[in-house]
Amino acid sequence: MSLSTQPYKGARDFYPENKRLQKYMFAKMREISERFGYEEYDAPILEPTELYLSKGNQEIIDEQTYTFTDRGGRSVTIRTEMTPTVSRMVAGKRQELAYPVRWYSIPNLWRYERTQRGRLREFWQYNADIFGVEGVEAEHEAILLADQIMKGYGAKPEMYTIQLSSRKLIDDLFGAYLELDQTQSDMLIRLIDRMKKMPYESFVAQADAILTPTQRDNGTLDSLLQLLKIQRLDDLPSSYTNKPTVLRLRQLMDMLDSSRISNVIFDITLMRGFDYYTDMVFEVIDTNPENNRSMFGGGRYDGLVGLFGVEPVPTVGFAMGDVTLQNFLESHGLLPDLVTETDVYVVLAGTNTYEKAQRVLADMRDMGLHVAVDSSGRKLEKQIKTAVKKGIQYAIFIGEAELASDQFRLRNLADGTEEAHSLQRILSIVKDHRHTSDPVLDPNDIDL
Repeated sequence: MSLSTQPYKGARDFYPENKRLQKYMFAKMREISERFGYEEYDAPILEPTELYLSKGNQEIIDEQTYTFTDRGGRSVTIRTEMTPTVSRMVAGKRQELAYPVRWYSIPNLWRYERTQRGRLREFWQYNADIFGVEGVEAEHEAILLADQIMKGYGAKPEMYTIQLSSRKLIDDLFGAYLELDQTQSDMLIRLIDRMKKMPYESFVAQADAILTPTQRDNGTLDSLLQLLKIQRLDDLPSSYTNKPTVLRLRQLMDMLDSSRISNVIFDITLMRGFDYYTDMVFEVIDTNPENNRSMFGGGRYDGLVGLFGVEPVPTVGFAMGDVTLQNFLESHGLLPDLVTETDVYVVLAGTNTYEKAQRVLADMRDMGLHVAVDSSGRKLEKQIKTAVKKGIQYAIFIGEAELASDQFRLRNLADGTEEAHSLQRILSIVKDHRHTSDPVLDPNDIDL
């Protein structure tokens, strides 16, 4: 029986062209994060299972994680997200860190779930967190950072919206205004988090089932449905006009407007599924009808660091998955034409040329050129076709005559022009064209 060439279900092989796109996306994340003063960190891919049980439940562990017992009898889980891990790390050096702490990471994560567009079992996720800022300035910075990353890929404001809400406001509305108990509130939050993925009638029926007969008689369901239709802070019940959480939301929206972020909207139905959020939450939504979905989000979670037996640290963070980001870039035509990292393909002619050319090859690499050498001994036309197939812009021919004269034939494989130059001149030409996206011709179209 032959082995399958397919990767594990829900995972991907990254051939060089795929890895090139990933490198582009990650480089932009790193560039903009560090422009905001964020520092990169990482951690083990395995965590004790209890880390996820602390704010989750056994059902999630059993159904959505890769959890196993190691040889030492310990239950461990392949990390599904980075928030518990970074909270553990901050707690571990709680007294040593200089606050505010600004950290980011791009870890490899795993979740055992049904694969679909935008959701795989293995994925990478950009995470950015700021620790030690109690004020709304932390939310403002997080959203500003997220917005700058989106714009860094060439996205325009009309391509996405930033939806904003507050879990603290929702808790207050559900408890004080609708008079629901904590269990009912928790169930409704999880239900509302899924409401846009189900028929409205099904949502209403499930919401009704959460209520008691007395609540149904008192019109609680109608009051809930009216609340969920609110689209502006001004339309909240009058008793909430001056609530601290509402004032914080207004302040944040004003700050974002002053930062020229014009695509922010209040969305009372925004819940974010994780239980650790303590106040403001946000999500970034793709507006393209072909990919109209939540891409990523985050919010404030002030309690996680305190779970490790130290003083809590106010925290705001968000996470952006690589799969949904790639879908966004594709749906809006924002994927760049990425070319191979190799600058020149060295075509060797004659016998024993490989050994004789080593000084020249070393000089080219020392000068900063990215050089691939064809040492196969094949005919010149086959070597050239290989270079074209790889998408390399230039070929350099090296034989006895070139080594003797220190003049090397440089061929532009895109237009077929060829001239002899010194290495210094070749360096200048190649570096001038390094970042161009001139198309390379089909191998069959090359005049050999």
